[in-house]
Amino acid sequence: MNQHVSWAEAGAAEASGGDVVRIVDLKRRFGGTAAVDGISLSVRKGEILGIIGRSGAGKSTLIRCLNGLERPGEGQIFVEGREITGLGERDLQPLRRRIGMIFQHFNLLSAKTVEENVALPLKIEGRPKAERLARAAELLELVGLADKAKAYPAALSGGQKQRVGIARALAARPALLLSDEATSALDPETTRSILSLLKDINQRLGLTILLITHEMEVIRTVADRVAVIDAGKIVEEGLVWSVFADPRTDVTRSLLAGIRPQLPEALAARLGQAGREAILRVDVAGEAARRPLLQELATAIPGRFRLVHGGIDHIQGEPVGTLFVGVQTTDGRVAEIIDFLNARDARVEVLGHVSDDV
Repeated sequence: MNQHVSWAEAGAAEASGGDVVRIVDLKRRFGGTAAVDGISLSVRKGEILGIIGRSGAGKSTLIRCLNGLERPGEGQIFVEGREITGLGERDLQPLRRRIGMIFQHFNLLSAKTVEENVALPLKIEGRPKAERLARAAELLELVGLADKAKAYPAALSGGQKQRVGIARALAARPALLLSDEATSALDPETTRSILSLLKDINQRLGLTILLITHEMEVIRTVADRVAVIDAGKIVEEGLVWSVFADPRTDVTRSLLAGIRPQLPEALAARLGQAGREAILRVDVAGEAARRPLLQELATAIPGRFRLVHGGIDHIQGEPVGTLFVGVQTTDGRVAEIIDFLNARDARVEVLGHVSDDV
């Protein structure tokens, strides 16, 4: 039995177990710095897992350990059920055929045509030319570039180059696709089209994707689950809508600040310790976001309050919202209102007080 067959058999066995990748207590140091510091993580078959963190958090080191370009100091990595950290370079080659990779800067060969770039992994693998070209044509059709087969990379836009990179990554029919900041060099419109393509490929092919990014909007658009990495550790993990609705760590809240509703600056600048109106931040998700919460509040507790800002969004089909509510302190019912909202699974924070209506 050759190595390629054993990987395929391992993949079939692992598919039944549900995890394409399993990482156990992984550590990688560079001198005195722990780039990866005890990470344990699984990527399930057919899901898109987003790993997000600030620059220097350890994302790139983690992905390089996954594809065998970095050797961890401690821990284990299982790909399709096989532990890979002890493999030599020769045994890692079949692994790399099971892992496709797309990059921030495309990494296309300028002297080769689009179809030649896509077919390159199959050429390295020793596949016949007719098979290589047929597979390249199939993938270029999939990514919407069938008419660019004979073009060279210099004639393509950034988004088209990334589509070629995606097609090339799929050439050897990998079990796992690694995306390393694949959209960070693209404009917003092109980013949306590439993320839509990745989601479509995930759904049509059942392809497992591990996506590295520093942008929460990317996670929100395409991922099923998210893991937040900081200083080489996973500090938060869960379904995307759940993490967005209730971030537990400061780093997650910071990463979400740009896309979660925030109190308008003019009002935030007026907040103080005293005033006749308390400003509450009310976070809701799931059933709490589906119910007419403010209507129920008005019925149960007569008094003066108003919606200052915010709204309800939908992530993974689940409603997630943030409401900023002004409550008159002269009514003496602020604590009662907070208790009412908390009892209905809303999370309430008093941000401060203002003296005048805004």
